[in-house]
Amino acid sequence: MKKSVFDLQAIKELFTAHRQEGQDRIFKVALTGDALMNNPRWNKGMGFTLKEREDFDLVGRLPSAYNTLDEQCDRAYDQLQTRTNNLAKNTFLQSLKAQNWVLYYSLLGRHLKEVLPIIYTPTLALQEAEAIANYSHLFRKSEGLYLSYPFRERMEKDFLHYIKGKTFDLIVVSDSEAILGIGDQGVGGIGISTAKAVVYTLVGGIDPSRTLPIVLDVGTNNKDLLSDKLYVGWSHERVRGKDYDEFIDTFVQLVRKHLPHCLIHFEDFGVENARKILEKYRPKHAIFNDDMQGTGAVTLSALMGAVGVTKSKLADQKIVVYGAGSAGVGIIWQLRDAMIRIDGISKEEASKRFYMIDKEGLITKSFGSKIRHGQEDFARPDEEWDDGDRQDGKIGLLQVVKKVHPTVLVGTSTHAGGFTEEIIKEMGKHVDRPIIFPLSNPTKLVEVDPSKANEWTGGKALLATGSPFPPARMPSGKDYIIAECNNALIYPGIGFGAVLTESKTISDSMIIAGAQALASLSPALKDPDAALLPDFADAPHVNFEVAVAVAEHAVEEGIAGVKWKKEEVREKIKERTWHPIYGTYQYDASGEK
Repeated sequence: MKKSVFDLQAIKELFTAHRQEGQDRIFKVALTGDALMNNPRWNKGMGFTLKEREDFDLVGRLPSAYNTLDEQCDRAYDQLQTRTNNLAKNTFLQSLKAQNWVLYYSLLGRHLKEVLPIIYTPTLALQEAEAIANYSHLFRKSEGLYLSYPFRERMEKDFLHYIKGKTFDLIVVSDSEAILGIGDQGVGGIGISTAKAVVYTLVGGIDPSRTLPIVLDVGTNNKDLLSDKLYVGWSHERVRGKDYDEFIDTFVQLVRKHLPHCLIHFEDFGVENARKILEKYRPKHAIFNDDMQGTGAVTLSALMGAVGVTKSKLADQKIVVYGAGSAGVGIIWQLRDAMIRIDGISKEEASKRFYMIDKEGLITKSFGSKIRHGQEDFARPDEEWDDGDRQDGKIGLLQVVKKVHPTVLVGTSTHAGGFTEEIIKEMGKHVDRPIIFPLSNPTKLVEVDPSKANEWTGGKALLATGSPFPPARMPSGKDYIIAECNNALIYPGIGFGAVLTESKTISDSMIIAGAQALASLSPALKDPDAALLPDFADAPHVNFEVAVAVAEHAVEEGIAGVKWKKEEVREKIKERTWHPIYGTYQYDASGEK
């Protein structure tokens, strides 16, 4: 297990010191008066000092009092609390972001676990989902770049107009076909692109002025949107096939040509398109697909924490994955790759450690043409099973658990209650510390309530879920904290590490390095009855360590475009991490705008 240079407390102290240093930073700014106050990047609101108000022609444009950033955050939080529902809170926060970036990110950072579900959650909480689904009716102003299929001939012109005079490190792009929980949302998917970009800044440290949310409007098959006279996107059925592929290629080649070091984060594309895009462009450019790579990476981290508790290796595990869709396949790929790279076993041997179950039962070779792309290596030989193992022609989860005696059970099926008491207890008969990850979202679709799994195993289960759950009670009376496999514990750090090193690609080994860094911060490594992953409140500090690990590996692997030495990486990342602080402004006609 890779050891972290710092424990979490030391990392927090480092962040605090670095933020305090940033308070003394001087910015040369060319804007004055209303132009300054209307620019969210530079606006301080009541945080402008008296001298700054005189120097930048703000006296009279503000009340006479001066407020510290802490006082501004207190006021903003009080205002947030007056909103009676989460959609109203979402709208308030979006308005605050449009006025003052520093205040917005400071407020979010102070109340991270409370407010993140309002702006974004991996389960797409009702409030964010509602905001995206009603995007056309809530629309007030644009919030990124809209590249629409009908205007494909002028895509480069529009792209260049938008990026002129700016520098971008990160693009978050969606075609909105498969937004978790609500499906195809057409142009409204810009909301998920902006939310993901916010998370990159909030817990990853990427400068918000260097992030670019994009929606690729290729139409929609959502009948409600197509019949809505107020729909603001292209009211046309989705483009498919060759036309779609050419449109995507035009976009990617534009980025490669004009922003060659910019990371492209693909979000909520349909399963087949997501896989095809990742496989085609990954060798050519730094791209990342959170749905396919982020979920696998954070699950790998949780599993490494668990095997640290059991004093075993990844390659020692027998892993049953219940749910053979994109999430399940992505997790298996990531875990297999880690076994190969960390434990040194062959691809064939690693593939034998997995049992994949879908709605038709255990996937075996006899499935033939029903075996989908990505599942081929994991189809089990039929001769491993006899007729007594089948019920109604299927080999079910209970039969697999009885025969295989798995050490790890992963759920990505959205089959609520699929991990029954009988299944969990059967698993517990053969394993001292069963590793159980019911990862399906939202909570109503989870395979088992973790408190039940804890109860049925006598408090021995090592648990992680895809959504937040309250602690489970151990037989000793102690609370067992349920780890949340939240992708935001890792993908912002992976992205930041790749961006800072100007990596030519994001390799599998870079992702594994990030996962090892996250796993090394597992509280369970100090206390076997503690959570397998750090608390999400520590996400900024965790992602800093992930970024360092990823960047160091990029330098070692020769993928980095910068000429850094490995021992320089930590300090370079500390210098480039963006913190929401005001600093001091000095007027300069040739300064920042």
